[in-house]
Amino acid sequence: MTSLLASLMSMKYKGRGNVREYIMKMYQIASKLKALKIELSEDLLVLMVLVSLPAHFNQFKVNYNCQREKWTLNELISHCVQGEERLKQDKTESAHLASASKDKGKKRKHENEAAKGLVQKKQHKEPTGCFFCGKTGHVKKECTKYHAWRAKKWLPELPKAK
Repeated sequence: MTSLLASLMSMKYKGRGNVREYIMKMYQIASKLKALKIELSEDLLVLMVLVSLPAHFNQFKVNYNCQREKWTLNELISHCVQGEERLKQDKTESAHLASASKDKGKKRKHENEAAKGLVQKKQHKEPTGCFFCGKTGHVKKECTKYHAWRAKKWLPELPKAK
């Protein structure tokens, strides 16, 4: 009795085989328990089946819980089979294709070297001159013309005397 009850309570549908056979196995265990004078109601058995279904049946479970009427075991089987068929149709099989070019990675190696070269050029780039006046020998922050322009721009003009 305890082993039958434990096996019924621990059953989980793993997606192998079809769901009808799985539910029928649960029903057979429940009928064996009934022969041992432990009777499970059909509503309880339906709920145990629903609980044991995997996550991809979650939408199906929600639909059942939203309805006012309770299903019989036969109705549950037919709805589960329909849901399983729908899931199989929705499930798209896909393959990820990988292609190799004829140069077998030479392009990638070249791209990596080019990227490293750009990084090195950026790191070792020395200033070529002032960005403000364009003359060499100093940079913008040291440029006297830049400082004069900035002071003129930011200082308010004083009213001219007549």
